[in-house]
Amino acid sequence: MKKILVPTDFSEQSENALKVAAQLAKTYNAEIYLLHMLELPLHKVDPLNSYNDLPEAVFFMKLAHQKFEKLLDKAYLKGLTIHELVDFHEIFKGIFQTCKKHDIDLIVMGSHGISGFRELLIGSNTEKVVRTSEVPVLVIKKEHTDFKVNHFVFASDFKEDSKVPFLKALKFAELFKTEIHLLMVVTANKFVTTIEAKKRIQKFLDTVTPNFCTIHIYNDETIEKGIMNFSQSINADLIGMSTHGRQGISHFFNGSISEDLVNHSKRPVITFKI
Repeated sequence: MKKILVPTDFSEQSENALKVAAQLAKTYNAEIYLLHMLELPLHKVDPLNSYNDLPEAVFFMKLAHQKFEKLLDKAYLKGLTIHELVDFHEIFKGIFQTCKKHDIDLIVMGSHGISGFRELLIGSNTEKVVRTSEVPVLVIKKEHTDFKVNHFVFASDFKEDSKVPFLKALKFAELFKTEIHLLMVVTANKFVTTIEAKKRIQKFLDTVTPNFCTIHIYNDETIEKGIMNFSQSINADLIGMSTHGRQGISHFFNGSISEDLVNHSKRPVITFKI
């Protein structure tokens, strides 16, 4: 993990994410790309013409740089390599393009927590990032003066299409040097016997040789509740989920457990795209 992207609107929530990113950057000698998006009509912004077609762009650019200057003076950022980025794309597109351009390894975003998914750092755009990002997305709910991951829950149905996010989760567990709890939640609507559930998880483990995994089968009313209740029972530091990246009508009917979990969980959540 060498490059961490932190989208910011200079709010308390985005600074909570930046503080966690700073701790990760110091631990793993990584660089931080701090991105602020100005949602202005890009076709009207002409850098070669000093923004004459959109003079308000000059004002917002200067204001953003002033906020950057104040933020980058914080003690917890001392000694870190931080790249200041301001872009005029739509937020979701800007994050996507920044990840691609700079080969980002991890996105760290802030959230208001249980006050509602639409009140995340950048609203519905965060929903799109969590759902479709090729890069793992770590969502932070509160300030962490000492961000450590001693217990990492990775929840999955452990079907074949979950193999890729499973392997990504293992890499993060190795990075954090933490125990990973492999969790399969069984509900009445999606009933699977304990024997079948364990066989399914063991099939995943047979392809790797981790000695830091434990297997858990947990029954609950819904998958979301099961993940949160199990995580609370072991005082988990981080919850990992895969996301299908569904779009349009498919997403409307199928919903997304990962998005619901990001919305309601009080714990940090990291998502990996299938």
